[in-house]
Amino acid sequence: MKEENSNRTKWLHLRLSPDEYAKVHRQFKRTTARKLSEYARKVLLSKPVTVNHRNESLDELMTELIGLRNELTAAGNNFNQAVKKLNSLSQISQFRDWIMEYEYDKRKLLEHIEEIKNHISETSKKWLQS
Repeated sequence: MKEENSNRTKWLHLRLSPDEYAKVHRQFKRTTARKLSEYARKVLLSKPVTVNHRNESLDELMTELIGLRNELTAAGNNFNQAVKKLNSLSQISQFRDWIMEYEYDKRKLLEHIEEIKNHISETSKKWLQS
């Protein structure tokens, strides 16, 4: 058995308009091909091309969830700071001040949690309608 030489020695020249080139390049960017020549070779030789599809509604959901995660992180940080301050208090007057700050932080945290629940509810309704 003779091994086949896999070196590509033949050239194929092709001219495209700027619009055609842009279209081919957009299609190439959606695939797993590493080089434009690899993509073109697969298309010209009718070989399978793996294309990545993006779900725009999932992208929107991810954007919302990232924002909500950031809000929860901020609320958690505020709560941790309040607890640290509680542990460092030495006088009753400081404790009263801390209680007032704690109540404010607790109210803000509950508002954020309610907002997150509303976002999740709205997103699930949109998801189920599509």
